Amino acid sequence: MDVEPGPQESQGDAGSKLRVAVTGCCHGELDKIYETLAVAERRGPGPVDLLLCCGDFQAVRNEADLRCMAVPPRYRHMQTFYRYYSGEKKAPVLTIFIGGNHEASNHLQELPYGGWVAPNIYYLGLAGVVKYRGVRIGGISGIFKSHDYRKGHFEYPPYNSSTIRSIYHVRNIEVYKLKQLKQPIDIFLSHDWPRSIYHYGNKKELLKIKSFFRQEVENNTLGSPAASELLDHLKPTYWFSAHLHVKFAALMQHKATDTGETAKATRFLALDKCLPHRDFLQVLEIAHDPSASDQLEYDVEWLAVLRATNDLMNVTVDRWNMPENNGLHTRWDYSATEEAMKEVMDRMNQDLKVPCNFSVTAACHDPNQLQMPFQPVHSINPQTTEFCAQLGITDINVKLQEAQEEKPPCGEDKEQEEGSNDSGEDRGEDRSEYATDTSALSSINPDEITLDEEEEEGGEEDCGKSPSDVNTPSVEPSSCQASDLSTSFSDVRVLPDSMAVSSDDLSASLPDTEGKPPEDDGKDFTEAPLKRLSEEHEPEQRKKIKRRNQAIYTEVDDDKADDDDKAKDDDKAKDDDEA
Repeated sequence: MDVEPGPQESQGDAGSKLRVAVTGCCHGELDKIYETLAVAERRGPGPVDLLLCCGDFQAVRNEADLRCMAVPPRYRHMQTFYRYYSGEKKAPVLTIFIGGNHEASNHLQELPYGGWVAPNIYYLGLAGVVKYRGVRIGGISGIFKSHDYRKGHFEYPPYNSSTIRSIYHVRNIEVYKLKQLKQPIDIFLSHDWPRSIYHYGNKKELLKIKSFFRQEVENNTLGSPAASELLDHLKPTYWFSAHLHVKFAALMQHKATDTGETAKATRFLALDKCLPHRDFLQVLEIAHDPSASDQLEYDVEWLAVLRATNDLMNVTVDRWNMPENNGLHTRWDYSATEEAMKEVMDRMNQDLKVPCNFSVTAACHDPNQLQMPFQPVHSINPQTTEFCAQLGITDINVKLQEAQEEKPPCGEDKEQEEGSNDSGEDRGEDRSEYATDTSALSSINPDEITLDEEEEEGGEEDCGKSPSDVNTPSVEPSSCQASDLSTSFSDVRVLPDSMAVSSDDLSASLPDTEGKPPEDDGKDFTEAPLKRLSEEHEPEQRKKIKRRNQAIYTEVDDDKADDDDKAKDDDKAKDDDEA
């Protein structure tokens, strides 16, 4: 089966390459990431053109933002983003990011359709698609939790103990919008992994590093079924993720849907979190159109989809299904037509360039002054106002504020509380034939942060758990796999052989798969991976970290991992998926 070439290789100069850096969970470490990028540029063949961040960006401007971030209080650190927000520093390279599950949610909520959080740092929004130098980049923010998947975007600051979590849960409306896209996607970003993607890489090596994933991998419940659905529909050339704090590469061969159609392949890469001696940064080269604009641009098809789906907006806690061809809806196809895209171009005055209209919307942290605590507020961002006015769509935040004003007094907090705590189990909903909610099955990842300590100290209740609300099949592995993943990422770093697809692994893990598994070419990858530099010398002996969520900002020796895993049974009743 033939595989399509990389993105835009047929356009312009085939030798023109865009140097793209990708990072896993940022956790607010912008200075460290840009410092590491500078080292990569000195070692590599040239400067990096673009930086992509796969979530947990933590665009924290002030102390109020910290209180809107879903981490225990002891991990609420200002970090360095505020310096870029204030203008003290500027990102040395165009940076595009999506949201994860540890974010300054009140800040990102101001930009549901995307926008600048600081000069040269762009947030893709709840879901979004943009273009840069001819490369089409899409993404979806948040993580999947089935009990919130079919609700609207009802949360608003100040958040309570429930909505501080549900605010970052993926909703079906965003997935539905992305599934209206027909044109090819070059790069797609998600925070959590698409479910089943681990079947397309070295699963044995993954479970050697993260043994606590075994149950979910064996049950095929690790990852997001919504992301898996998007992977199957969009078939992007590259898909980058984070969240699980481990580097993992895979190559998924899609099946051709039409006779004579060339089959597509997706190169998947997940990266670790930003810590010393961790694989959190990857630099690769992607073919692009050299004649394309060197400014960030909106995507006309995506804008047309936003206009078409504007009336589907939901800002309530009520669950609802997206329109489909089942005889119950007068319209179910919201894909962009040529006429709709022409109308978008007219509204945008034939100019798709993203305006550099960043503006400060909140007080910025000043380390030299005593900061008085203040309550987070629900804000309307002028970027979103301008974007919605030009495109002719509704700002979600405006509609949310209008809905709040229509409610009786004291009704808002009650709805927020009931909306997030409602698991759906007592609503008489049909169980899906697919096990999409891993809340009850989740393994414990000692390397991730949870809200357990906050629950114990503040009495926060565990979110309800329910069967799936999304009816999407898990992606079945294809019979045709690539034998060498080292060629998937052309950069200053060659993927280590531990991340290549092993024929032994694939045949052992997928006994029912038809066709021949890939063969290991036996190449020896000797180039050492680039990791974050640190002048700190690691001590020979480290104090054992008993609680798994203390590992998020602490270096933990791999030799201690097995000892840490022994403590996981004590915490199995906790909400592990929120990590």
